[in-house]
Amino acid sequence: MQNLPPFHLAIKVRDLESARAFYGELLGCPEGRSSDSWVDFNFFGHQLVCHVHQVQDDGQPSTRPGSNVVDDHDVPVPHFGAVLELHTFETLSQKLKAAGLKFIIEPYIRFKGQPGEQATMFFLDPSGNAIEIKAFRNIREQLFAR
Repeated sequence: MQNLPPFHLAIKVRDLESARAFYGELLGCPEGRSSDSWVDFNFFGHQLVCHVHQVQDDGQPSTRPGSNVVDDHDVPVPHFGAVLELHTFETLSQKLKAAGLKFIIEPYIRFKGQPGEQATMFFLDPSGNAIEIKAFRNIREQLFAR
């Protein structure tokens, strides 16, 4: 696997305060530039921009994710995330559990004993954006394994 350039992703959030608490404080993503309506985060080496948008009366985002069954789990679609080293994944998953974060899919090993075996977890940010964090024992060999 070659050195890939960082990606840029812009997502909708209900407010910047909850985005800063979640991405900045809980996930530990350093904050970059910001305005009254958006904020940049260093999302594990990638640029994540949270833009304030309108929400429904129930406080949920105006669009809800669908799902797709993967390895007997109901995976939210769309979702985004990061691929981490296994030790970083384990440290983050313990931090999220200790903080009482509600998981869509609890941390577990997906595709055990198969090509692409990986640790994975899914959760929502405060604005309802689905996030997957995953890890491999050897990212270079396993990320695109078939």
